[in-house]
Amino acid sequence: MTALISTPARTRPRFHTLTVSHVQQLTDEAVAISFAVPDDLASVFEFAPGQHLTLRATIDGEDVRRSYSICLSRSEALLRKEVRVGSARVPGGVMSTWLNEKVKPGDEIEVMSPLGAFTCPTDPGLSRHHVAIAAGSGITPVLSLLASALEDEPSSRATLIFGNRRTDSIMFLEELEDLKNAYAGRFHLINVLSREPQEVELFNGRIDKERLERLFGALIPVDAVDEWYLCGPFGMVEGARELLRDNGVGDSHVHHEVFHVDEVGQPAPVIVTEPGAPAEAVVTINLDGRSTEVEMPSKAESILDATLRERPDAPFSCTGGVCGTCRARVVQGEVRMDRNYALEPEEIAAGIVLACQAHPVTDTVTLDYDA
Repeated sequence: MTALISTPARTRPRFHTLTVSHVQQLTDEAVAISFAVPDDLASVFEFAPGQHLTLRATIDGEDVRRSYSICLSRSEALLRKEVRVGSARVPGGVMSTWLNEKVKPGDEIEVMSPLGAFTCPTDPGLSRHHVAIAAGSGITPVLSLLASALEDEPSSRATLIFGNRRTDSIMFLEELEDLKNAYAGRFHLINVLSREPQEVELFNGRIDKERLERLFGALIPVDAVDEWYLCGPFGMVEGARELLRDNGVGDSHVHHEVFHVDEVGQPAPVIVTEPGAPAEAVVTINLDGRSTEVEMPSKAESILDATLRERPDAPFSCTGGVCGTCRARVVQGEVRMDRNYALEPEEIAAGIVLACQAHPVTDTVTLDYDA
């Protein structure tokens, strides 16, 4: 391992200690956690609606990191001097269980400054129709996106198609009703419930491609929509993207984020490397102005796993190719990725990869987190 010092091209998001200011029980299985943002970190935690925060905590002796979307409008966050995330309990989920059961006001948690590209700039001069399709905890970034659009664009309107099992499992139900009252005639909420009958048959069941096609035909003409936001399980998001593509909607107007990916096929193999084993590849990591050579005994190992042996400060969160926290640019050599649910085609074309999913193809690779 060698290390060189240079000046980083950009400031990388870092963890900061924030104090929990409020814990709100949203449903039996979900909470909203608010963090106070001190004045000296106000600029650090400025965010674009749709971005997320990565939380870090030691839980039962394990270093756990997970990403959660910010669920406040930008103006509300500034007014409260807070950022807020929502967490639905996931079966077996270490962080979500801890947040739902243990965290209380006054606790201090490591929180990384905002990240994420699930955003769309607002423009007060535009008159647009924003439509979001969300399910379950996929509401969290959508709440920030739509509330901000309604606040910032007085001539725009918004529609939310929101899928849940039952009424009592709807996160932020009261706030959504408040949004309807505050923006009467400009905000339309369509609740689709899979396990609670409703009067309108179209609103009963899961949100899938077929149901969306019927909803578009009956209520939301596709050609009358300017911006689309899709957030939820992989199948729902991909079905909606395919349907919108079939209807001629350009990808630049379809903003999407996947919240859950079902594992398909065999799980990723665990790669065990022996200390001192000869290197199959050498990866040079540029991170925070410091260049480090990392020897990889096996190209089957992920670059992130190898990097963390030498640079434990390397950023990461989900390690599943979803959140995008570990993104970096390939500036020399070639890598392959197992999967990617975070990067857009233009980002991949520009050499951006997810270190948690990347493996060296060439014997030497240089990866720049600062570019």
